[in-house]
Order: sequence, then structure tokens, then C-alpha cells
Amino acid sequence: MNTTTAGILFVVSLVIALAVIHIPLGDYMYRVYSGEKHSRVERGIYKLIGVQPGVEQNWGVYARSVLAFSAISVLFLFFLQLLQGHLPWHLSEPGTEMTGGLAWNTAISFVTNTNWQNYAGESTMGHTVQMVGLAVQNFVSAAVGIAVAIALVRGFARRNTSDLGNFWVDLVRGTIRILLPIAFVFAIVFVAAGMIQNFHVYDQVAQTVAGTGTQTLPGGPVASQEVIKELGTNGGGFFNVNASHPFENPTTWTNWLEIFLILMISFSLPRTFGRMVGSPKQGYAITAVMATLAIISVTLTNVFQLMHHGTVPTAVGSAMADVETRFGVSNSATYAAATTLTSTGSVDSAHDSYTSLGGLWPLFNMQLGEVAPGGVGAGMYGMLILAVITVFVAGLMVGRTPEYLGKKITPREIKLAATYFLVSPLIVLVGTASAMAMPGQRASMANTGPHGLSEVLYAFTSAANNNGSAFAGLSGNTDWFNTALGLAMVFGRFVPIILALALAGSLAAQGHTPESIGTLPTHRPQFVGMVVGVTLILVALTFLPALALGPLAEGIHS
Repeated sequence: MNTTTAGILFVVSLVIALAVIHIPLGDYMYRVYSGEKHSRVERGIYKLIGVQPGVEQNWGVYARSVLAFSAISVLFLFFLQLLQGHLPWHLSEPGTEMTGGLAWNTAISFVTNTNWQNYAGESTMGHTVQMVGLAVQNFVSAAVGIAVAIALVRGFARRNTSDLGNFWVDLVRGTIRILLPIAFVFAIVFVAAGMIQNFHVYDQVAQTVAGTGTQTLPGGPVASQEVIKELGTNGGGFFNVNASHPFENPTTWTNWLEIFLILMISFSLPRTFGRMVGSPKQGYAITAVMATLAIISVTLTNVFQLMHHGTVPTAVGSAMADVETRFGVSNSATYAAATTLTSTGSVDSAHDSYTSLGGLWPLFNMQLGEVAPGGVGAGMYGMLILAVITVFVAGLMVGRTPEYLGKKITPREIKLAATYFLVSPLIVLVGTASAMAMPGQRASMANTGPHGLSEVLYAFTSAANNNGSAFAGLSGNTDWFNTALGLAMVFGRFVPIILALALAGSLAAQGHTPESIGTLPTHRPQFVGMVVGVTLILVALTFLPALALGPLAEGIHS
């Protein structure tokens, strides 16, 4: 079997698996967030934190709860890192102490579900910090994203109310009923596949395979963190080289399974959405938009990466540069597309060494707002906001008041949706321009010219969209980049959340508008095509000038 055929089968099997899981997982999440009963464990947690689970919140209280929980999480993780030398299973190697700037960046990174890493995990983070700090945030930051998406869906589903649910109930249910059970099962699968799971700091191998001397092998609770890193679209690797490390990703089939975990919740949430608004067809339409964009991206990333030109020298096999030989070009390109279509940021190859146009698509995926299917929860509410914008544009075209799911899209709703869309481009372009304007920050680039610009553009795109992957050519562990990228993560995460919740509150307060002859059907292929078109056009108009100076210019001259 040639590599092209194997790559096609790899992708097709993923599509089949996601189609199989879509309805049962989507229906299960619908029951989780629609049920009124609380388990004994959940009631104990509510009592411990002083929450009344039966009391619902309006959008403002819901948003303040998200912000308060996230602020406390940042402070806890920040001080945990600075104090890790006094904790069990810490790393005693010289130079492993965290600086204030790096601890700030890392705390922000994991709380915002970005998981940008300016450090090498196996030589910087002790096991206690990895488990109590980073792995815990992998769970709860993902649960926060799902909770916000569910709140926005309730805004569409409910009428004449200010209630959007209770954030603390949604957070606990998402963690305990969805993320923990799935992570537990697949962690066992990962251990069986060869991922390590222990509390060893370092092991000395008396003799290497080559017989040339001893080797130091890092250990730790890797499998348990690997599974939630993918499932929660987090991406923070236990090791510096992330999913290309054999302890994190031992075989081709674990590579497949990691991509499946990255996509499974985000591709199933549209089913949950359809059930909650009382129309599964609406969920299928959103799934179709996500799938169309994803298939385009995966296809083009594979095609351009296999063309053997660009950043790496034009030669036979050049596309294998910085690609793990166990996986090959096609599987690595598919992984790169999946991890940037979502907010995962996990990598099994170095995007910096991709061909110019092969590296363009992971960058473009993030600039789409990571909505195909996007991070857990974040992709869902991002796609719904793009659907609102599409309905508004369609309403202008036919001269009628735009409506979506029985809700009128008034000037207030479209202002919130438009502002949501503008947040990420503003952060990305201002951040990139600021870095490129200062010689000291340009010195962090490993390359000059268009590829150097791509490295900086990629970093701010990754941070603002809470992805966390990097081109790997940028030395980001400086005071300026730690601070600037940290701020990009904060504003890129929480400003859109506030706007999404404000939109949810505005929609929930409305009644139901009956369909009329002028109502645009939003469950048909026509609407699917319109949302795809609006998404691509808006992103192209916003980022094309920057892309023209970076990867496109590099591709033209290569």
C-alpha cells in the first residue's frame, strides 16, 4: 500500500468513527446538561463550594462566575509553579526553577485552554505540578468551554427569560459526567499501548541500544495527562516534543486515536445543540459546515505538504523534515490540520519545517476562529455566532428582518456577534505588528524574511485563538513574549466568552418569532454553503494581507 492510499484510509476511518460516535455522544451530552437530578458526589461538591444547584443565573452572573473561577485558577497555578521545589516529585535539576514571567505565561496558558508551552515539561515541571496543576486545568478549562456553549444554546432554546443555567452545575457536570469517564477509559488504553504511567523522575539506563553508554530517561504520569490533553483540546504535552515523543504517542494507531479524541466532543456538540433547540436538523447543518471546512483543510494540508517545496529544500523526501518517521507525512499533516482546526495545539511534527503552503493551512485554520469543529465548546459557540452573522447578511440580501431558530437578529445581537468576530484579528494583527516593529523582539525569530514573519504571526494567532501550537522557530521565552502572548491568551479567551454570554442573554429574553415566507431555512444545504462562504470570506478579507507577506510570499519565491 503506497503512502497516499494509506493516508486516505487514515482520514476515511476517522470520518467513519466520528460519524458513529456523533449521535450517541451528542445525545448523552444533551441528557447531562438537561437533567435536573444531581448525584451524591455532585451535591457534595456544591455544598463544599457553597452553590445552590437549583438557582439559575442570568448572563451577567454566569459570566462573572466564569471570570472568578478562572482568576482563582490562574493564581493557584501561578503560585503552585513557583513553589514546586518544595513539593513531592519535584525536579531537582539546576536551572529548572520557574521565573515569574514564565509562571505567569504558563498559568494563563492552561487556564485559557491554550496550553502554549515556553518550557520543556520533562526538565521544568515536577510531577505534582503536572498532576495537581496542569492536568486539573486540562479538565476544568475544557469544561468551562462546554459550559459557555451550552449557555448560548439555551439562549436560542429558551423564551422570555433571563436564566441561562448555573455555571457551577455545568462546570461540575461537564467534568464529572463527560470528561472524567472518557479520560479514564482511554488512559487505560494508552497505558496498554505503551505510554508510561509512573512516578519516576528520571531512570538511568545502564546501557543504550547502541551500547555506547548510559542514558537518562524521564518518567511520570504521562498517559493520564495525554488523554485529557487531547480530549479537552488542550494540547500541553508532558514532554517538550509533545506527541512526537514515543512515551506520549508510541504507534501509528495511537496517533489515530489521539486525533479521534481531539475531534470527538467538538463534532458531537452540534447534535447536542440540535436536541436542545428541538430540531436535530439544525444540528446536522452545523455539523455539515464544520465537516466541509475540516475536509477542505485536511485535504489541502496533505496536498501541499506532499508537494516537496517551500521551507525545506526541494528534494526527494524533503517533506519528511522534522516529521516523526513512525507516522509519515500524511498522518502528520492530518494531525496538524486536526490540532489547529480545534484549539488543541498538540503536535506530532514541527510545523516550522512544513512546506510554505503546507504551513499556511494550520495557520489559516486558527484564523478561521477554530470552528471546524473548534475547541470543546469554544468551536460550538464560535460557529453559532458565524451562523448569526450569516443569517443577518442573508436578511439584508432579501430585505427582511433576519431570524435564526425563531429569534430575531436585531442590531444588539449583530453588534455582539460582529464584535466577537473582530476580537481575535485585532489581537493577532496588533500583536504581530508590535513584535515586528521592535528589533529586540525580531531577534527571537529563527528565520528572517517571510518565514520569520510567519513565525511571529503564527505565535499571536495561536495565542489569541487559544490554540497553543507553535511554528517552533520562535524563541518565545522572553519577558516581552511571555507577557504579550499571555495578554493575547487572556483577551482572546474571555472577551469572546463575555460577548457570547451577552448574546445568549439577549436571545433568551426574546419570545418566539413564527416562521414566515421570508424566513431563511437554516437546515438546508443552501444555508450550509452560505455559512462556509461567509466564514472563508470574512477570514480571507481580514488576514490575507498578513498571509501575503508571510507564507504566500514564501511559497511564491520557493
